[in-house]
Amino acid sequence: MSKQDLSITAKLINGGVAGLVGVTCVFPIDLAKTRLQNQHGKDIYKGMIDCLMKTARMEGFLGMYRGAAVNLTLVTPEKAIKLAANDFFRQLLMEDGVQRDLKMEMLAGCGAGMCQVVVTCPMEMLKIQLQDAGRLAAHPQTSAPAPASCRPHSVGSAPAHKRPSATLIAWELLCTQGLAGLYKGLGATLLRDIPFSIVYFPLFANLNNLGFDELAGKASFAHSFMSGCAAGSIAAVTVTPLDVLKTRIQTLKKGLGEDSYSGISDCARKLWIQEGPSAFMKGAGCRALVIAPLFGIAQGVYFLGIGERILQCFE
Repeated sequence: MSKQDLSITAKLINGGVAGLVGVTCVFPIDLAKTRLQNQHGKDIYKGMIDCLMKTARMEGFLGMYRGAAVNLTLVTPEKAIKLAANDFFRQLLMEDGVQRDLKMEMLAGCGAGMCQVVVTCPMEMLKIQLQDAGRLAAHPQTSAPAPASCRPHSVGSAPAHKRPSATLIAWELLCTQGLAGLYKGLGATLLRDIPFSIVYFPLFANLNNLGFDELAGKASFAHSFMSGCAAGSIAAVTVTPLDVLKTRIQTLKKGLGEDSYSGISDCARKLWIQEGPSAFMKGAGCRALVIAPLFGIAQGVYFLGIGERILQCFE
């Protein structure tokens, strides 16, 4: 295996390990974020802590990990693609990938955001249905039949209280709508992930560069971790309005009186009119608490070179 192939493989392993560790640590907060964002002006949950407490009381501890299997399965390729693509574009656009050029760094982040949605969109689509199922169970369902495209996992003779599974949702989406069903909300996902990557990667690179140690040839572990956390939380809060739109659009089953949306502009218009501008920042705190450690862990894994160490064992 060539040195370049080794580097690419190591980056993929690092991204995968970082994703698995990060998701395991912060998934309950991500579940709270999804449920808070899907509240259509109603007061089921008063905040993140209230949401987690009610979820644990009504669904048990494992209820806070609804949809985690989907994330744990797909987060490895998602994070690996995101981090490896950013490194690839940085090397392509900048001399040795280290030259400080904000425009090129932002362009590299844009490329990474575009690449990752191949996995991110279907992953989030399935995850959201599973995460929101508990909220819908505690909230009256709409009595009018939803359009076929909006209720793929509720058809058939299965009892209403039966928990949906990612496999069933994916299969029925493929049968009723084809591959496009799994990529519902693709535009909203791109609209969120590209700006996120444009903000995150250049910000992290510049923050991390502030702690660069010439003797070690890199910043310290603590500095890299904190740079990842800071850049992740800032980028997450910045794109929260776009994340709210994506969550609303990708949610298939609706509660009583909850709107369906024909697209991004329709969702934004209804959200503004019915719930006010503050609705666009629903779950912002949760997103910061999820993304900060997620990317802090990612940069820490890169710093430790876990992928390189694993590959050395097979040499």
